[in-house]
Amino acid sequence: MSKIGLFYGSDEGNTQGVAQRIAARLGDARVDIHDIADVTQLEIADYDQLIFGIPTWDFGQIQSDWEDFWEDVQEIDFTGKTVALFGLGDQFGYGDYFLDAMGMLHDVIVANGATIVGYWPTEGYDFEASKAEVPGENVFVGLAIDEDQQEELTSERLNRWCQQIADAFDLEGGADSITLLED
Repeated sequence: MSKIGLFYGSDEGNTQGVAQRIAARLGDARVDIHDIADVTQLEIADYDQLIFGIPTWDFGQIQSDWEDFWEDVQEIDFTGKTVALFGLGDQFGYGDYFLDAMGMLHDVIVANGATIVGYWPTEGYDFEASKAEVPGENVFVGLAIDEDQQEELTSERLNRWCQQIADAFDLEGGADSITLLED
């Protein structure tokens, strides 16, 4: 069984916490978690199935550790790799920039050959604009998490998205192999 590489950047711990919650649902034995601040291109290249977690800061800015790694990620060949994304943002405080960092990361890795899975519906969110929204499709390029305004919805969203990812990554047992949690 090949492992899933889950890479995240987190300043205040929210994205790290969500990464750990995803690993718990998919099965810790299946997932290697890495802080993007501590990795190299080669570590990402070791995985064929990847999950990237990135929060959006302030007015559509990339989280600092991802920003430091940005030139590296632009050089990675994602051909043959399946990638799922999750992003954190504040849809009310920064509704004009909701999940922009996830949208920017998506654009870079798709340009470098990645196959994206884990699109997520925009229904249930209240925002003005997002670089993570697929135009005309009513979906985000990955799971949208708002720990500031909709924290009570995070567990159910994680459960549903992880089931989707299990099927997309063709994990043994598929969606039925996911541990559904109320955390």
